[in-house]
Amino acid sequence: MSLKLDKSPTFSGRQGPLLFIIMDGVGLAPAGPGNAVHVAKTPNLDRLLSSGLGVALDPGKQQQAAIEPTAQLLAHGPAVGLPTEQDMGNSEVGHNALGAGRIFEQGAKLVNKELDSGALFQSELWNEIEAQGKSGHTLHFIGLLSDGNVHSHINHLFAMLRRSAEQGVKRVRIHALLDGRDVLQRSALDYLKPTEDLMAELNAQYGCDYRIASGGGRMKVTMDRYESDWEMVKRGYDAHVHGIGRYFDSAIEAVEILYDENPGRGDQYLDSFVVVDEGGEPVGRIQDGDAVVLFNFRGDRAIEISRAFEERDFDKFDRGQALEVLYAGILQYDGDLQIPKRYLVEPPAIDRTLGEYLCTEQVSSFAISETQKYGHVTYFWNGNRSGYICEQLETYVEIPSDRIEFDQAPKMKAYEITDKTIELLRSGIKFGRLNFANGDMVGHTGVMEAAVEAVETVDECVGILLGEVKSLGGIAVVTADHGNADEMFTEKNGQRIVKTSHTLNPVPFVIVDPLYQGEYTMAKTAHPGLANVAATLLNLLGYQAPEDYESSLIEFV
Repeated sequence: MSLKLDKSPTFSGRQGPLLFIIMDGVGLAPAGPGNAVHVAKTPNLDRLLSSGLGVALDPGKQQQAAIEPTAQLLAHGPAVGLPTEQDMGNSEVGHNALGAGRIFEQGAKLVNKELDSGALFQSELWNEIEAQGKSGHTLHFIGLLSDGNVHSHINHLFAMLRRSAEQGVKRVRIHALLDGRDVLQRSALDYLKPTEDLMAELNAQYGCDYRIASGGGRMKVTMDRYESDWEMVKRGYDAHVHGIGRYFDSAIEAVEILYDENPGRGDQYLDSFVVVDEGGEPVGRIQDGDAVVLFNFRGDRAIEISRAFEERDFDKFDRGQALEVLYAGILQYDGDLQIPKRYLVEPPAIDRTLGEYLCTEQVSSFAISETQKYGHVTYFWNGNRSGYICEQLETYVEIPSDRIEFDQAPKMKAYEITDKTIELLRSGIKFGRLNFANGDMVGHTGVMEAAVEAVETVDECVGILLGEVKSLGGIAVVTADHGNADEMFTEKNGQRIVKTSHTLNPVPFVIVDPLYQGEYTMAKTAHPGLANVAATLLNLLGYQAPEDYESSLIEFV
């Protein structure tokens, strides 16, 4: 299909730039003490959400504007390609939808289909994995042990454990990464105990030797992303492969003791642990000849550990002698770089992204965020594609993130992103996109005071950028990719329960067009979602959207 766009017959865009601002993790929830977005002082966001289309920066133009409510966009469940309405959105699928303009079936849904149909277990690769496990070697599963359904789902692991036992794989080891981020902050035992129960059942029924061998919190071991902290990956690799870490008799004992030693510390920040036998030896080092399956389906935090297992010339840390193992991901996490080389389920094939269309039309653009979200405005936005689409037309900027727990520095790099964005806007680039990570990354810590400061920081920076866009005669579009900071805790029986996960709430969508003269109004879209944004951005740039894109959120009058 052609990537050529037709010009709009009624609107040619503004002379200035179009800036797309993503307030990561800033959802719309009812007012309350647990809603950091509500508690925070956010004069800019308040003004945006209470004003009509096009008048947010200039109340004097209200009489000229078509007073329409700002849109609320669905950012979870089927609206972003996830299985059910109970599946919270995330930055990966959110940016896929924003950049692609269409809804693609995503990781959880794809894996569910392959497991339900049995197709995963009929694949040549799974047969090789089973054969390796039946040849006297060990089959290892590494992944996030929870039902958060953002990076993984425990049911996928359970299905593969049952299948392995039924097919005669006698020795399995699990390397359990603890969540506390997409689920309740201290819920590890809710997943470890059922896992231990299932393994005990399989061991008794099939004469197997299935055990948990190592693990640790997801923000301490294995699951780094965007090369922010390779030491995190090293700690995980050392525990999983070399048996290096603090020794415990079981994973449950490890968590219980670490809880006692670290009051208030959530699962995601627990140190690495290694399970040992009665003689004090690690029960499950990964060794030559073994098979290893990474059962996380989301890519960003699966790439680095995959590289550590697969790359022959790996140089990010000293991993010791390179292993000869059969390594597989449940999906492929980077199609361009082919990471990993082998995988069990085909990832979504996302083509004809907004970025590709703009490059074909010779529209200059930039993408900017700090390290924690840099891949979202580049890789995920571009349909899981690494690198530039057209380096002559695109500018990608990464601001290095701090390597600390984000509640300790809630401002993160928002001001640095703002300053650089202003520089890029003034350079004459036509379209820019940026992600403020604060609402999400600080929201995940569960620290209410820090989340409030994070949201206030983003609000201030949004105000600065809106002023800059106005001075340049452009348009700004403000939205979010999912909720998080909008629900920091819940209350049950008079007690606060800290919530560190994303939410199911809609996200705001506001067009700020200071030169608005009533040329367009908000369309009456039945169930608007993130996938409707791409067509809207094209319209605001003066183009008609591709016919198969989700409909625009605006219509011309």
